[in-house]
Amino acid sequence: MAVKKDLSVEYLGVKCQNPFFLSSSPVGSNYEMVAKCFETGWGGVMYKTVGIFVADECSPRFDQTNKEGLPWVGFKNMEQISDKPTEVNFENMYKLMRDYPDHVMVASIMGSSEEEWKQLAKMCDELGCPLIEGNFSCPQMTSHAMGSDVGTNPELVKKYCEAVTSQTKIPFIAKMTPNITSMEVPARAALEGGAAGVSTINTIKSITNIDFENMTAMPVVNGKSSISGYSGAAVKPIALRFVTNLLQDEIVGKRDLSGIGGIETWRDAAEFLALGCKNLQVTTAIMQYGYRIVEDMASGLMHFMEERGYNKLDEFIGCALNNIVPAEDLNRDFKILPNFSDEKCLGCGRCYISCYDAAHQAIDWNAEKRRPELNDNCVGCHLCLNVCPVQECITPGEIKWKEGREHVDVALKHHYE
Repeated sequence: MAVKKDLSVEYLGVKCQNPFFLSSSPVGSNYEMVAKCFETGWGGVMYKTVGIFVADECSPRFDQTNKEGLPWVGFKNMEQISDKPTEVNFENMYKLMRDYPDHVMVASIMGSSEEEWKQLAKMCDELGCPLIEGNFSCPQMTSHAMGSDVGTNPELVKKYCEAVTSQTKIPFIAKMTPNITSMEVPARAALEGGAAGVSTINTIKSITNIDFENMTAMPVVNGKSSISGYSGAAVKPIALRFVTNLLQDEIVGKRDLSGIGGIETWRDAAEFLALGCKNLQVTTAIMQYGYRIVEDMASGLMHFMEERGYNKLDEFIGCALNNIVPAEDLNRDFKILPNFSDEKCLGCGRCYISCYDAAHQAIDWNAEKRRPELNDNCVGCHLCLNVCPVQECITPGEIKWKEGREHVDVALKHHYE
């Protein structure tokens, strides 16, 4: 049975049908592509980054990583900003705004100087788009005056944000690079420069694979390759970390944040929303599955909301943020022993091998019954639970308190999907 919930959200003062947007990338780089995405159900688009500079691309420029037969664990992209003339891109954005007024067109821009940022901002202002995103984060630009080399320099981030906001009142979003230790520093600089909010993460500098035929990285371009951006499911944990850092910051956390990085499923989307994101950007999942992936994400998200009694996104956006605390604030007074289900156990022995070779030798192997048996060495690390191939065969069990520690109610995770 179909479930209908209100997925609308207000992001930086702009009403959006839903939080699902194309991120600034190859998936939204011309009129036909964006029109199709709107008709498929996406709420908006960060149109592929426009500059005065017109990119001259290499071929091939994509690669992907896999594990145990699973394709597209991660994706490498050596493509730069738009390879179309600036005026063509603005004409495309104008037509899309005219033809799809109920969807949100965000102009993404990148300059190589203060003058170029101002020029692009003026063009956005004349276009009348509802939002502008500034790309301070692309890691594969051929000019060090653009992209992530700028995003790691707080002074330049602030200067270029000031350049944009001096030319227009349209809310400006600074797109942050993950190729940095502390993202809060350039994010604060962006806000000081007049940005209304930030988006993150962009791709992570990477080498995905080595080609032994040409003895270089992948993809191979005339026997050579280059370090460039990594995206896809593999980067989601890093994206969630940076999103949490920003939203817990006393200054940046007061602004709306757009979350990017490894969003492929409704669950991924719900995780970014639960941390506090008001907007979600997607690229790699579209490259693998096409625009209709938004239908799966939206449907799954609505079922999630139905199961938990939420009617609107605002009812759970940010609900997980305060439960993520510094390591020193975790309760270390107890250990939770694993519980083994004899009924579900396959007798494969993975828990025993992993515990003996990589943890605390806390599992004995009953060869006659082909079953694991816990011994007194267990510290409650739950490595066994994480390597078990059978869902909920190993679950949290008995709570044991360290000597002299105060007993309190302990919140457990009971179900592992």
